[in-house]
Amino acid sequence: MNNYLVSKAYSASRLSVAPMMDWTDRNCRRFHRMMSRRALLYTEMVTAPAIVHGDRPRLLDLDAAEHPVALQLGGSDPAELREATRIAADWGYDEINLNCGCPSDRVQSGAFGAVLMKTPQLVADCVTAMQAVSPAEVTVKCRIGVDDQQADEVLPAFIDTMREAGIRRIMIHARKAWLQGLNPRENREIPPLDYPLVHAMKAQFPDMHLSVNGGIASLEQARDHLQVMDGTMIGRAAYHEPWNILGAADRLWGDAPPFDDPLDVARAMRPIIVDHLGNGGRLHQFTRHMLGLFHGRPGARSWKRTLSEGASKGGIEVFDAGLEQVAQPA
Repeated sequence: MNNYLVSKAYSASRLSVAPMMDWTDRNCRRFHRMMSRRALLYTEMVTAPAIVHGDRPRLLDLDAAEHPVALQLGGSDPAELREATRIAADWGYDEINLNCGCPSDRVQSGAFGAVLMKTPQLVADCVTAMQAVSPAEVTVKCRIGVDDQQADEVLPAFIDTMREAGIRRIMIHARKAWLQGLNPRENREIPPLDYPLVHAMKAQFPDMHLSVNGGIASLEQARDHLQVMDGTMIGRAAYHEPWNILGAADRLWGDAPPFDDPLDVARAMRPIIVDHLGNGGRLHQFTRHMLGLFHGRPGARSWKRTLSEGASKGGIEVFDAGLEQVAQPA
């Protein structure tokens, strides 16, 4: 195993941005990286069959500027996950993560995601197969349990099985997933958070690197969790309020942030967007991820409205018009 890749992702996971379907694509990650040099970024979940049989460059291509970045895989067939991991190795991701937490119907029908909490030995077989061909560290993201499982029994047993399989880093979403009766959005909000249980896992498994995910909405909350946990993972708050989460994130490592103001971030993104447009890209492919950049600041609504209304058809002039809305003196 490549120790440089392991240590790079290991350190970066002090704060990570959760993998989110339809959101954390390569353009989103390029934008998030502009605000934090240190946070660990994740791809959207990519299924193993898609990589084995599909358009690999479209699914796996990334910009060198995105590092440290992890690839999240979905699947439940050890041989298929092994092959997908072997293929992905050529792209140089800093971590390969197996999804054992997504509760969507599509994931359940494929017998992977959160439903894998019911078959920890199958997960162990999967990660063992992945580790055999991966130059990067293989990790697992899970829930505390599913449906009527007793979380305080299931979660430690799951972690112990992962440890026996050679896994040393796990991200735990501190909610159960209800596979029947709740849709994915409801599964992010309705099942109660059980931070004490996740914190207890760190005490029970001091040799494991454990991160907590779910309901963390600010850097202050992340700092509180880091008093106990090795890492924190933030999802929707990092997407909807990217500056509020990532603008000062590097201070968690004792580093100065790359920028002091979100306006400077937007200006730094401009040449990247111009290059994207010059290569045939569309403005909204970047700006849809940037709508919350000025959340809570003067001009934020006008920025968001300008980009939302014009980005699907316009070019860089729409972006510049949005910048004018937030660059006005208070």
